[in-house]
Amino acid sequence: MSPLAIGALYGVSTLVVMFSGIPIAFALGIVAVVFMYFFMPGSALDTVAQNVYEEMGNIVILSIPLFILKGAAIGRTDAGRDLYLALHAWFQRVPGGLGVANTVACGLFAAMSGSSPATCSAIGSAGIPEMRKRGYPGGFAAGIIAAGGTLGILLPPSITMILYAVAAEVSLGKLFLAGIGPGLLLITLFAAYSVWRYRQEHQAATIAAERTGAHSAILVKESYTQAEKIKLLLRVLPFVTLLTGVMVALYGGYATPSETAGLGAILALVIIAAMYRVYTWSRVYPILAVTLQESTMLMFIIGMSLLYSYVMSYLHISQSAAAWVIGMQLSKWVLLATILVFVIVLGFFLPPVSIILMTAPIILPPLKAAGFDLIWFGVVMTIVMETGLIHPPVGLNIFVIKNIAPDIPLSDIIWGVMPFVAIMIATVILLCFVPGIAMLLPAILSS
Repeated sequence: MSPLAIGALYGVSTLVVMFSGIPIAFALGIVAVVFMYFFMPGSALDTVAQNVYEEMGNIVILSIPLFILKGAAIGRTDAGRDLYLALHAWFQRVPGGLGVANTVACGLFAAMSGSSPATCSAIGSAGIPEMRKRGYPGGFAAGIIAAGGTLGILLPPSITMILYAVAAEVSLGKLFLAGIGPGLLLITLFAAYSVWRYRQEHQAATIAAERTGAHSAILVKESYTQAEKIKLLLRVLPFVTLLTGVMVALYGGYATPSETAGLGAILALVIIAAMYRVYTWSRVYPILAVTLQESTMLMFIIGMSLLYSYVMSYLHISQSAAAWVIGMQLSKWVLLATILVFVIVLGFFLPPVSIILMTAPIILPPLKAAGFDLIWFGVVMTIVMETGLIHPPVGLNIFVIKNIAPDIPLSDIIWGVMPFVAIMIATVILLCFVPGIAMLLPAILSS
C-alpha cells in the first residue's frame, strides 16, 4: 500500500475508534499499536514504552504538571471571587462595568491558572449569579464567562502553547510573548462588546420602565467607597504580584519555563496558605488530587499522541500528506484558510491538546514551506482552537457554564457565545493583515 493509502486507513480507523466512545488517549494508543503490528517490523512493538518515554523526555513538558498545580491551588480557593469583586468595584462607573470586570477577571485568572475550565468555574461561579441578579440576560452573562475562559489557552502560561512549542520545535518564551498582544486585544474586544450589549439591554429596560413602570435590576446603580475599593484590591494584590513575578522570571531570562512553573506553584501554595488558611491536609489534599488526576490524564494523552505521531512519521504518512498538500500548489492564504477550517472541524470533536499533537506533523511543514512564521501560526491556531471551546458539539466551556448555572437553557448559552466566536474569527483575520500584533513583543524583547 502507498503511504497515502495507509494514511487514509489510519485516519478512518482513528475516527472509528474515537466515535466508539473510547477515551482519546486509549483510542490513539490502540490505533498506533495496531498499525505498528501490521505495517512495521515486529521488533517495533518491543520499543513502544521506550518510544513513548523518549518522546516525552522533553524538559519543557515537565512544566505542565507544575502549571496545573499552580492553577489548582488558585482555582480551589476564593481567589477568583475576590478578583471578580475587586474589579467590579473599580469598574462600577463604566457602563456595563460588571461585564467588563468579568472579562478582565477572566483574563487575569487565565494568566494565573493557565486553564480554561478553571477560569470559567472560578470566575463564573461568582460572576454569573451577580450579573443575572443585576438584570443581565442569562445567555449574555454565560457568553461573557465562557468566552473569557478561552483565554486560558492563549495567555501564558498556556499548556496548549507548551505542547505546540514542543511539536513545532519553536521557542516557548517567544510563543508565550506572541500570545500576550492578541490576548490583550481579545480582552479589549470582549469588553467593548460587553459595553455595547449592556447599553442595548439598558436602553430596552429604560423604555420598558417608561411604558409599564416595571424597573429592571439593570437600571439600579451601585457605589463603593474608596476604602472598600482599596480593601478589595489588597485581597488580589498577592496574586497579581505572583503573576508579575513569574512573567519577569520567565521573560527576563532568570529561569526556564520548568523552573518558573515550579516557583509559581510553590508561591501559589504559600499565598493560599497565608490568605485562605489552606494548609491542613484536608484542604491541601483536594488540590494535590486534582493536580495528579489532570496531569496523569493529560500526560497519558500526550504520550499516546506522540506515539501516534511517531507511527505516522515512520510509515511516511505525515511526510506524504505534507508533500501532497504542497503539491496542490495552493496559494499561501488559501493554504492557511484550508488548514484553519480543518482545525475548526477537528475542534467540533477533539480538545486542543489532541488537535496539536495529531496534526502538527502534517500541517506545519507546508506552512513553513509557504513562508509562514510558526510562532505566529501557533497564536493564530490557538485562537481558532479557542472557538472550539465555546461552539457545539463539544464546546467544553459551554458545559462548564451549564454546570455552574443549570437553570440557563443550553440554547441561550450557545446563542450567548456566538458573538464572541465572531470576535475571535475577526481577530484571526486581523492578525493575518497585521501580524505585528503578535510578533512585535517577541521581536522587541528578543533583540
